[in-house]
Amino acid sequence: MNKCQVCENSSTTISNQLEMCVGCLRGGGGRNIESVRSTHLRSRRQFNLPGAPPRDTNGKLCKLCVNECSIPDGGYGFCGVRRNDNGRITGASAKNANVSWYHDPLPTNCVADWICPGGTGAGYPEYSYKNGPEYGYRNLAVFFQACSMNCLYCQNWHFRQESLLPARIAISDLTGSVYANTACVCYFGGDPTPQLPFALKASKEMLKNKKNRHFRVCWETNGTMHRRLLDAMIDLSLPTGGIIKFDLKAWDENVHRALTGITNTRTFENFAYAAQRIHERPDPSLLTANTLLVPGYVDEQEVRNIARFVAACDTSIPYSLLAFYPNFYMPDLPATSRAFAYRAYEIAKDEGLEKVKIGNVHLLR
Repeated sequence: MNKCQVCENSSTTISNQLEMCVGCLRGGGGRNIESVRSTHLRSRRQFNLPGAPPRDTNGKLCKLCVNECSIPDGGYGFCGVRRNDNGRITGASAKNANVSWYHDPLPTNCVADWICPGGTGAGYPEYSYKNGPEYGYRNLAVFFQACSMNCLYCQNWHFRQESLLPARIAISDLTGSVYANTACVCYFGGDPTPQLPFALKASKEMLKNKKNRHFRVCWETNGTMHRRLLDAMIDLSLPTGGIIKFDLKAWDENVHRALTGITNTRTFENFAYAAQRIHERPDPSLLTANTLLVPGYVDEQEVRNIARFVAACDTSIPYSLLAFYPNFYMPDLPATSRAFAYRAYEIAKDEGLEKVKIGNVHLLR
């Protein structure tokens, strides 16, 4: 059993990569966060990515996300897909992206499948082809090979091997993959945030060519984008029956920084902002939240605070609690226990949320 290097507690789950318990992360302020920064630097050096968002005083400013990188000449932004070439931002743009995709039969294992038109027929007939699961239709699953965070437990960490590669995919390459039985597109990754200009433009092209068919625009995101980009996402999802899925990773700022390397301030601000528009389309829900139950770190206190926040925005917002599986730089943590997952479920319900689900049940131990 690992021991916290700050308080020497060995009675709780502790990762070797952080070397401290969640209590010390919450209570120790910046001092304890500094001690885990080396782990994030090491995890990014492996892929030649910047160790932290660059802050070059003479650099080129990128405002797509909360990191607001000031990229030095010849250098890359934190995400790896945007570069400063002689004072000009190159790489991923509204025309080209570092992205891959596949066609996923509906209903799929999307985090929102339990409340979305593709999985349930929600919003039928305005937003769904069937009054139930859309068997026979497909989701265009678009995976962006970059991210604005650096989660030490990332389940899709391999995308980092692709982030620095040239952004070769053109809008037409992606839009040409929408077929007659494509009922929706979902952008995920990584995260769509660093390449949102491409996703937004591609979505508009897809909708222009949909020929009176249902075509929902959905997003899975960490919510770090600039507010104007979030507005554009909402304006695409609302009229099409699409859903914006926010990953609320941790409530405490220090816990969040330890796990992801990045602040959570913009994420919660954006979530609250998006929540103001959910009444424009109650069914299906515009907005949903999910939290990965990372053993030892996303504990009862984190779940309670996140659930309380979501309920304060609106108690009708669906909330998924996802089982954790050890991966990337946190392979020493156990999978989420069944007992804790159900305790977290009860906590979320106690805070007033009307729709709560435990996801990835097959991973519970």
